[in-house]
Amino acid sequence: MSVDEFTGALRGLSHRYWGTHPFHHRMHAGELSPPELQVWAANRWYYQSAIPRKDAAIISNCPLPEVRRQWLPRIVYHDGTEPGTGGMERWLRLCEAVGLSREEVLDERHVAPGARFAVDAYVGFARTKPWIEAVASGLTEMFSGHLMKARVADMLAQYDWIRPDDLAYFTNRIDAVAGEGQATLDLVVEHCRTRAEQDAAVAALSFKCDVLWSLLDAIDQAASKK
Repeated sequence: MSVDEFTGALRGLSHRYWGTHPFHHRMHAGELSPPELQVWAANRWYYQSAIPRKDAAIISNCPLPEVRRQWLPRIVYHDGTEPGTGGMERWLRLCEAVGLSREEVLDERHVAPGARFAVDAYVGFARTKPWIEAVASGLTEMFSGHLMKARVADMLAQYDWIRPDDLAYFTNRIDAVAGEGQATLDLVVEHCRTRAEQDAAVAALSFKCDVLWSLLDAIDQAASKK
């Protein structure tokens, strides 16, 4: 495929992103109860905690120093530079804001089996597939910026016990994700030059969309029992 055809095939998967999931529609409409928000936050924590491990797998599989240097800040962003910093810490603060204790989030007592399966499958994908396919799977970044902006506005408007500081994970990611999405796309275009490599990259992004949708299905099912 030409560059335009290739990027078009990747961007064409935007309709598969989990922004259109019914659970997200209910969240943005203010229809979730506090216990349902807790289920969402605790299960999303499991996903957030896996992202640095996924990125470490990409680095371990990549033979190119320049790519490893480019990818390393993603791990630091989520893990932080010291205790009490980083994206994972900001997600824990959101969990506390919706009424969860750190202990019950960190011991994963609320993680639904389907959510665990989906997230573990994603980490396994990054560990076992060629590094550029694992990179391509992360191109959901291209679709996420507008959803984060809407989430911040809608959650502050619909859930009056949530404060702006509680949503720091999203507000900090809005600007970062736009740059990361373009950098990831550039990397995938540069290193996927054959049709087979391009098709594998599109399939990897499709797989990631399936992972996210399955994760939210599991959250939806668990929340319905609250």
